[in-house]
Amino acid sequence: MTDSSLAELSNTLFSVSVALYSAALVAYCAELAFGRRRRRAEELVGAETGQGGGVALADRPAAGTAAETPGANRWGVVALGVTVLGALTHAGVLLTRGLATDRLPWGNMYEFATAVVLVAVVAFVVFAVRSPNLRHIGVFMMAPVILSLVAIGLGLYTEAAPVVAALRSYWLAIHVTAAILGFGIFMVSGIASVLYLVRSRPGAEAGTGLVSRLPSPAALDRLAHRTAVFGFPIWTFAVIAGAIWAEAAWGRFWGWDPKETWSFVAWVVYAAYLHARTTAGWRGRPAAWVNVVGLAVMIFNLTFVNLVSTGLHSYAGVD
Repeated sequence: MTDSSLAELSNTLFSVSVALYSAALVAYCAELAFGRRRRRAEELVGAETGQGGGVALADRPAAGTAAETPGANRWGVVALGVTVLGALTHAGVLLTRGLATDRLPWGNMYEFATAVVLVAVVAFVVFAVRSPNLRHIGVFMMAPVILSLVAIGLGLYTEAAPVVAALRSYWLAIHVTAAILGFGIFMVSGIASVLYLVRSRPGAEAGTGLVSRLPSPAALDRLAHRTAVFGFPIWTFAVIAGAIWAEAAWGRFWGWDPKETWSFVAWVVYAAYLHARTTAGWRGRPAAWVNVVGLAVMIFNLTFVNLVSTGLHSYAGVD
């Protein structure tokens, strides 16, 4: 295939990925919609008979948990399968674009942001396979993923082309790859903390609405913490690698360029989050708020700092 054909294929796969993620979102919605029918029926019968409808107390779902019907479980499996298929086509977007340009496919904001979202999807899939109960946050993962990809396609798209001379370095593979991995993992962590804040509100545990169908607050907090623990050293390495590249390219390790400054701010916020979770008085909701602020800083660093501020990183906005 010619380079132009590969670039066109990349664009087509981008649209296919959005379509598949949208289909997965519908399936996750179906899982939430049908996943509690059995439990609600048991509760209603129990209320009428005063004996729990003949269901032993030990056999009933714990408060705040969802007993899945076979149909709901099938919807969840379908949703996860479509998500995996979407991730494969999503990876194809970057692969074909890289082949079309004969370089690593994260040399501009469009490619960088696309790769970040892919990492977030893969991280979610890994945790959902290991802990099937986490499939219930699929709606809240896929919705931001779809919105992000639509925004990326509409606002950040650029034609496939070679990178500028300043980015033709092996540090592109080291520094930017680490930044992509760290950002994508932090995206999952931040979403988990947002859901934890919603799920841990007073009265949410005993509710019967959509919030009560989420995993327990402990499970959401555990997901947020584990992903942050995994992403923090990767982001630390990205900041250090960026400083080394800066010394090789510009003759100084650190110059408080806006991109450097906000990358360091993000590092400080995530360090504060990890410390907060081990500090009395900061565990739980206060620590989760710090994690949400961390995700907000990461998004600000990608969007506002790259698109509005000026600095040595303005030519590409990817490192």
